[in-house]
Amino acid sequence: MSQLEPELRLAEALLFAAAEPLDAQTIASRMPEGTDIEALMERLTAIYADRGVQVVRVAGRFAMRTAPDLAGALRLERTVTRKPTRASIETLAIIAYHQPVTRAEIEEIRGVALSRGTLETLMEASWIRPKGRRQTPGRPATWVTTDQFLAHFGLDQLADLPGIDELKAAGLLDQRPVLNPLPSELETPVDDGDDEREDPAEVPPEDADDGVSGGEHVRG
Repeated sequence: MSQLEPELRLAEALLFAAAEPLDAQTIASRMPEGTDIEALMERLTAIYADRGVQVVRVAGRFAMRTAPDLAGALRLERTVTRKPTRASIETLAIIAYHQPVTRAEIEEIRGVALSRGTLETLMEASWIRPKGRRQTPGRPATWVTTDQFLAHFGLDQLADLPGIDELKAAGLLDQRPVLNPLPSELETPVDDGDDEREDPAEVPPEDADDGVSGGEHVRG
């Protein structure tokens, strides 16, 4: 067995337990007097050269790091669930209870301008989708909820939604006039190649949803 074996084991343990890279002086302070730290670390580096964990120098200090070629296999992916914003909750509730509903109608009920990001967030969650276009000036897109919306909230059908009176009693809805949905014959399907979104120049800034508290429709 090599004469350096005890020192190698100790150096290995020091690097493994250290939260930060260690300099030669720190390592030497734990070794028997007269230990050649440079030779010791060169030997330890060679031993770990082909392993999954390697001994490397970082800014003149020594540390243990995973081998660079294994980085892809060690990458962790996780799904981060974002909490819906108040604007998203309000908008989703309005669409659920007044569908099919247009952007302008959502804004009328909420009392504040609706940013593009709110609808996009709900679409990314697969909770809403465009249904058709009103045969009115501008042919605005109408919005409805999806089957994923029903599944997420444990509903079999839209008729299972809590009643408006129940929501008002729970303080989740303000006393606001309800929009009467337009007859279905006044809607036309959304063409696959026709973008239902407005010109970006007409879209209010993102903070338009949260900047006015007096017009909030649903309370979180």
